[in-house]
This record gives sequence, C-alpha cells and structure tokens, in this order.
Amino acid sequence: MPEEAEPVAPAVAPEHRPSFFARLLIFIGFVFALIVASCFGLRAMNVLPSFDNPFSDQTVDRSQPVLLESMRDLHRYVAADGTFQVIVDLQQNKENIPDFLVNRRILFVGSGTVETYIDFSALSGDALKVDNEKKTVELTLPPPQQSQAALDMSKSYVVEEDRGLLTSIGDAFRSDTAKQQRVYEMAQQKITEAAKSSGLDQRAQQNTQLMLESLFARLGYTSVKVTFTNP
Repeated sequence: MPEEAEPVAPAVAPEHRPSFFARLLIFIGFVFALIVASCFGLRAMNVLPSFDNPFSDQTVDRSQPVLLESMRDLHRYVAADGTFQVIVDLQQNKENIPDFLVNRRILFVGSGTVETYIDFSALSGDALKVDNEKKTVELTLPPPQQSQAALDMSKSYVVEEDRGLLTSIGDAFRSDTAKQQRVYEMAQQKITEAAKSSGLDQRAQQNTQLMLESLFARLGYTSVKVTFTNP
C-alpha cells in the first residue's frame, strides 16, 4: 500500500507575519511591564526608597513682611473674660416682591470673647493709702470696663444662606462683602450687650481683690482693702 503523505502545515503568507518593528514593540512593552512590576514589588518590600508625586499640589507663600503700625503702653489689668455664642438670623427682602425672586437670609453662628479689665491709668493721687506701721493698704479703683466682643472666626460659621433667584444672579457678578461685614458686626454687638448682664463685672472685682491681696501680702502687708467707685 502506498505510504500516506504527512500533512503539511499551511504556509503563512508573508503579509500575515508580524513585522520586525511590531515584534520589537511587543518585546519593549513586555520588558517595560516587567520593570514596572519589579519596582512595585520592591517598593512594597521597602527595598526601594519612596518618591514624591511630581504633580502634587504646592503652596507658595508670597506674603509681604509684617509692618508695625503702632505701639502703645497698656495700663489695664484683665481680671475676667467670657466666651459667648450667638445665632444671628438676618433676612433682607423687598416689599411687594416675592421672596423667591429677591431675598437674602443668613443664619450665622458667632462665637466671641469679651474681656473685663481695670484701668489703672485713671487712678487719682489719693487712690492708694498705705500705713507702714499697721501694714495696711487701702485702694480706690475705677469700676471694671468691658471691651468689645472679639469674634473667633475659627468657631464662627454660616449655618444656612438662602438667596432669591435674582439675588443669586446678582451675586454671581459681584462680591458683596458689606453684607457679610454687617452680619459680623451684629454678632459682635449682640455678644457685647449680653456680656453686660452676665456677671463679668462682679467676677472682675473679686479677681482684682485677690490679685492685690496676694501682691501686697508678698510685700509684708496684712490687710488690703479695695473699693470700686460707681460707674
């Protein structure tokens, strides 16, 4: 019987064979992938040092040097202070115009501190009476005064702000800082007024009495009497 001929694989047409350039690209891509995988593996094992992101955000401080505008001597003793919080609900609208068109309402939480101090620069010549034999001291001081509230912006924030359609469009073309400043001023005013009836003055008188007693006791005086004049 005649021998069967072995099947012959079909010849690949030259046009279907990968070109040398294509094979080179495949080889380069494989090598690059292998290098990247090796780097990540070595980095995970803390073999390679870490590198910063070349596209990370950068902050450049181009501020000018601080200038001293004024200096003054202070003759006050801060005897007490209080921290207050107030909610300012300010709404502005136009008469006979719907609120959804022209309206602005801001709900602001303000936190501020009020200091109560004694001004020693206002002392008269006979305000201090000292008896060295009896080791007694008599002081007549002016009444405590309160400073204006200082807002702490790190603890103050806007809870909600509603604006009408036309108000929102107008704000997109201008920055109205005057209204924001008005909200801050209202918060300061309300806190300053609330501090007057908070008992800070009585606390300041007590602390001043204790401070002066301790001061004169170190100087050898056994009796210290402090009197505050009426406001």
